[in-house]
Amino acid sequence: MTKTPTAPTLTLPGVAKAVTVKLSEPIKRDNGVTIDTLTLRRPNAGELRGLNVNGLVNGDIESLIALTPRIAMPTVGPHEAAALDILDIGEIGGAIYGFFTKKTAAPETDQTTEA
Repeated sequence: MTKTPTAPTLTLPGVAKAVTVKLSEPIKRDNGVTIDTLTLRRPNAGELRGLNVNGLVNGDIESLIALTPRIAMPTVGPHEAAALDILDIGEIGGAIYGFFTKKTAAPETDQTTEA
């Protein structure tokens, strides 16, 4: 019996796989459902197709609106992403930026104080 080789899993230390954003202006759907938080998961390469990654990292609104429906839970439509409050799209942009950056430990500082 032969084992099928599996691809190694790459995990970048310090990079979140998902971030929850509390919306300042909840999404209100016609069916009465209100969405007050979105969980954004780290996008894969296919979900970035057609988007400018530099635009995402720099907070380009069109890029953020295009990516949000692809990575948000619960699922939101493109029209709902476009209708998000500017504070909320800013928070989403910050979360997405975090997916592209590694958190590093703060540099050690000298704790010596002079009397």
